Amino acid sequence: MPVSQQGAINTTALIVPDLYVQIVPPSVSLLNGVPTNVLGIVGTAQWGPVNSASPVGSTADYARIHGSLQNRKYDMGTALAAAVQQGAASMRCVRVTDGTDTAATAAIQSAGIAATGSVAFTANPAAATTLTLAGTVVTFVASGAVGNQVNIGASLSATLATLLAFLQASLDVNIDKFTFALNANTLNLAALLPGVAGNTLTVATNVAGATASGATLAGGVAGTPALTLSGKYTGSLGNSLQATIAAGSQTGTTKVTLALSGFAPEVFDNIPGAGNALWVNMAAAINNGNSVARPASVLVSAVAGAAVGVPAYASSNFAGGTDGANNITGALLLGSDLGSRTGMYSLRSSGAAVAMLTDCDDISTFAAQAAFGLSEGIYMVGVTPQGDNPAAAAAAKAAANIDSYAFKLLLGDWVYWSDPVNAITRVISPQAFVAGLLANLSPEQSGLNKALYGIVATQRSLQNRAYSSAELQVLGQAGIDVIANPVPGGAYFGTRFGHNTSSNPVTNGDNYTRMTNYIAYTLNTGMGKYVGRLQSSRADDPTRLQAKATVDAFLANMRQQGQVADFSTICDLSNNLAPRIATGYMQMDAKVQYLSVVEKFLINMEGGQSVQVARTSTVAAN
Repeated sequence: MPVSQQGAINTTALIVPDLYVQIVPPSVSLLNGVPTNVLGIVGTAQWGPVNSASPVGSTADYARIHGSLQNRKYDMGTALAAAVQQGAASMRCVRVTDGTDTAATAAIQSAGIAATGSVAFTANPAAATTLTLAGTVVTFVASGAVGNQVNIGASLSATLATLLAFLQASLDVNIDKFTFALNANTLNLAALLPGVAGNTLTVATNVAGATASGATLAGGVAGTPALTLSGKYTGSLGNSLQATIAAGSQTGTTKVTLALSGFAPEVFDNIPGAGNALWVNMAAAINNGNSVARPASVLVSAVAGAAVGVPAYASSNFAGGTDGANNITGALLLGSDLGSRTGMYSLRSSGAAVAMLTDCDDISTFAAQAAFGLSEGIYMVGVTPQGDNPAAAAAAKAAANIDSYAFKLLLGDWVYWSDPVNAITRVISPQAFVAGLLANLSPEQSGLNKALYGIVATQRSLQNRAYSSAELQVLGQAGIDVIANPVPGGAYFGTRFGHNTSSNPVTNGDNYTRMTNYIAYTLNTGMGKYVGRLQSSRADDPTRLQAKATVDAFLANMRQQGQVADFSTICDLSNNLAPRIATGYMQMDAKVQYLSVVEKFLINMEGGQSVQVARTSTVAAN
């Protein structure tokens, strides 16, 4: 009794007597709309992947992936923080650099070998004889030792025990360069620090019968390169990395701990091995993980050197990481669409519905931004240079060839914003405030008259200069929006037009761009399942009926939710003629009537002593 999916067996060619069950999918499929709240942000950062769209849901997420926001132009963290204040909660962040970015590094060396020496005594020292260590003279006295003096005991062993206790307790800067031990009547010396520097420590004595092993300690060997650690990403945040090598939890093993502020410490414990094998194992643990609970490091990559020495148990700080953010241009923010995509083009297929190139006031980039927005269904938000005026902005917009509903251009009236990290109020682009608001709005909504949060002032409002009707008319005719205070709704900051750069009055609203992209990309995402299905020229063809029902259900839900005014769809023989069907075409014609945004509210008021007011009673008669 086989069970199969519909279409998996030929139901007209069954031979074996049996029960055949086919699972038939629902005749009406439902569409779920694509997200409209995803905001793409392109800019600089102090950590994280370059030219890759990182999903970020909050400022804490951003700090973990890209580091702290920076007080500089083009900073992606600054834009994200301003957008989050408007309610944005789903971002795709693309870090760009000028190519000079470097990863922080730390060079770990194996422990060197300490230089050693000795002084062998054959008889109890006489009074006033000396032992000289790195220039400090220790004198033997019969009694009453003070300073760098040692009392002579009743026997050589007693004197040497007193000498050892004195040397180990001494705070003399020269004596402290040694460590000391006794072996019968021999005082063994070693440099406190391993390495070749210990070979210069001098030893001398004039005690009768005493012999020093040499004028200086000998045998000191420097540590050799054992492990090179590099930040997983370029950027200055990597300079805060620290690597600590210590004894492992199990005998004969080693532990490496990698730490970076904002991240849980990464502990690679119980690394086995001796000689060079230990360093190879250590690099493998960092790069690949060394247990199910301790996967590969997300902070650091490692390369083992040729060292065979034992590890020095110590902490090493990273250095040399740079952001590559000093020479950013509009061209770098745009990036390339060829080969490995860079800059703005890294947002392709990211799901971004609204996007911005942080602080990009390079007018020569606007046309490319608009073209990208059209190709991806992304509403691009741009800005003119800081301190711009309406007339200059209108002229620049006209020359930029951006008469497009895919691009929203803001006047360069930049915003004073309170930076919570650097504890200053600074001037930033208005883009993130508007882009964050739009991403947080349902697609049928306009940015017009909606409150923007976190704005201390704009360059214009700080001068107490409200925009005149003439200036607003210049901006409106040019298709340029502006953050102003007041707005029609009251004394708060908001966008004054809610328009894109299109000159067509039926396509120049924020709502047209957002809603058109939403519906088009939802259909593009969900209706491809009908490709490859079978279609006939019968009036009751199920494929056409199901396709129409799917779209009708989606649009009816939008109408019920108050997102569209009305709609109609046609997918029957009136627009699918037999010759077209025979050549593999199926066509649906859909019309969707959007809700209109109230932009001009006209109230006619007649007043005066001579005005006649007529009232009509609305009380129902008994």
